[in-house]
Amino acid sequence: MDGTGTLFRKEVLRFWKVAFQTVGAPVLTAVLYLLIFGHALQDHVLVYGRVGYTAFLIPGLVMMSVLQNAFANTSSSLIQSKISGNLVFLLVSPLSHWAWFLAYVGASIVRGLAVGAGVLVVTVWFSPPGLVNGLWVLVFAVLGAALMGALGLIAGLWAEKFDQMAAFQNFLVMPMTMLAGVFYSVQSLPSVWLVISHFNPFFYMIDGFRHGFFGVSDVSPWISLAVVGGAFIAVSALTLRLLKSGYKLRN
Repeated sequence: MDGTGTLFRKEVLRFWKVAFQTVGAPVLTAVLYLLIFGHALQDHVLVYGRVGYTAFLIPGLVMMSVLQNAFANTSSSLIQSKISGNLVFLLVSPLSHWAWFLAYVGASIVRGLAVGAGVLVVTVWFSPPGLVNGLWVLVFAVLGAALMGALGLIAGLWAEKFDQMAAFQNFLVMPMTMLAGVFYSVQSLPSVWLVISHFNPFFYMIDGFRHGFFGVSDVSPWISLAVVGGAFIAVSALTLRLLKSGYKLRN
């Protein structure tokens, strides 16, 4: 556990030493989204029959920031270590694949929650969304960040250069996040797109997280928890298998 803790602290310090970029910049981006979309649609959209659009948007932006930054933390750390050549210092250490997984994913959870908390603190002043069940909020925030941290490890293991990593993020993570109901309720979509949305695991992360604020959501939070939990188990199992095999680490 000492090695796991050391690697975990190293990963946390890695992003915290440049917190202006890794935490401050995502918070600013979320605030800009809120100002633009909230100003344009606040007087025109009412969600769930009673929730103002700006209040509805805030949890979506918080969770979007959590997911994207949890993914970015593990993926960027691993690809930077591979390209710079300092990954060898980890490879010669007696760390198990479980130690790698716990340290990297744990640090991604810390970064995701730090950014999410920053977004919430800054945006909540515009239109407080309320808090019906804080446990749902915490569960989906932690589970979503862990899932994206594990997915970031897979991306970091697979990618061999920065443009491959950018392709993974721009063509998979970003579209699935943006099309997961961050800016809208999926119930407002045409039937075809409504069905498609229910095949997007990111939708369940955001919808379950939003349920904790309003007590209502597009699907039951228990269904969302089952989907997100199942996705986390599947992605984690694949990640651990790749780490154990040394996939693209010792090439």
